[in-house]
Amino acid sequence: MTTLTRRTALALPAALALPAIPRAQGAVEITVHYAQPHIFKASFDAIIEAFARREPGIRITTVTSPNYEEGAQLILRQAATNQLPDLSYQGFNRLRLFTERRIAQDLAPFLAREGAAEAGYTPAILGLGVAGGIQAGLPYAASNPITYYNADLARRAGQDADAFPSSWDAVFAWGRAVRERTEADGFYLNVGGDDWMFQALVFGHGGRMMREDESDIAFDGPEGLAALTLLDRMVKEGGMPNLGMTGSQQAFVAGRLAATMRSTAVLRNIIQSVGRNFELRTTAMPVINAERGRLPTGGAAGMITARDEAKREAAWKFLRFSTSAEGTAIMVINTGYVPCNQIAIDDPRWLAEFYRENPLFLAATRQLPISVPWFAFPGPNGVRITQAIVNNQQRILEQRATPAEALRDMAAEVRRLLPRRS
Repeated sequence: MTTLTRRTALALPAALALPAIPRAQGAVEITVHYAQPHIFKASFDAIIEAFARREPGIRITTVTSPNYEEGAQLILRQAATNQLPDLSYQGFNRLRLFTERRIAQDLAPFLAREGAAEAGYTPAILGLGVAGGIQAGLPYAASNPITYYNADLARRAGQDADAFPSSWDAVFAWGRAVRERTEADGFYLNVGGDDWMFQALVFGHGGRMMREDESDIAFDGPEGLAALTLLDRMVKEGGMPNLGMTGSQQAFVAGRLAATMRSTAVLRNIIQSVGRNFELRTTAMPVINAERGRLPTGGAAGMITARDEAKREAAWKFLRFSTSAEGTAIMVINTGYVPCNQIAIDDPRWLAEFYRENPLFLAATRQLPISVPWFAFPGPNGVRITQAIVNNQQRILEQRATPAEALRDMAAEVRRLLPRRS
């Protein structure tokens, strides 16, 4: 068998991809924005290349931002000066902000015109892009947190390389064994630069971020305290170092860190960085509450912002292609994200062979049954709310606050930033 590569993905039969789409009349130029080029550039370059053969009358210019948070701020600034791109791929948790600002356009009419189910968009997939009562975005890539581990270090530490611990208590013991018997640190949970992993800990305990009617926050209860207490235990009992998002990934691929829990989005990058340095394995996140525990779904959805009719149609064609079975297959093999097109998942002509030959990519797909949407706080202060959560998590990592103190301050700051209810 031959591994499905970028080259073979681009050569996938056109007849298996999209229904015929009328070509643009004359040359139309559109600007497409996406975040995290260190993750997404290869997939977008390949998709743009394939799309150009299909739609030579549409020219694509790309604009990027380092991450979703800066990408959201970029679009807000450009909206204020009427310099918006025509299509922007935003994090699922920011779509609400753009519907409240009337920047994102409703994609329901486009989907009704072409047929959602026939294109591979299930209600569950489309639900990831719903915000403010409209289909604000079309999901492009989804992710959940998985465990990456170094099987060679596990063996040197006297651990079973084929069975990573499934509970956090067992992970602490695993990490201690690694630290005692090798020169490496045990593990690092990537709390990163947003609230995604905090939500994973809260959801993992069966909690929620706000009450169902959004009258108040809900993470300041027992589940939120348990989440921060677990983070505190990771430092105290598990010996988790304070490496940061970039530093922890660098330490892992260099063999100085035995395991890291982070987004499946960086899987392709980690595979390439590790190379033959050690045997890389992936598996599910350690379980917190087996019955009630859930994981947040990260990732991006494309939202159309173009007002000009010709540009809007061209933006839709590119968005439609990037999320088709063909576009999804290209995206998956170039990243590590979970596919957002059911045809790409089910049809053996697209990703079935790839998953058979690349089992490292399966961990995230197996966690889909317990994945829920990445919660988006209401109001215009979503980015500031995220930062308040990040800052208080960092206080625990640096052992400058107890879980109770961090939760108290986090709750007060978030409440202050939420919209006042009349």
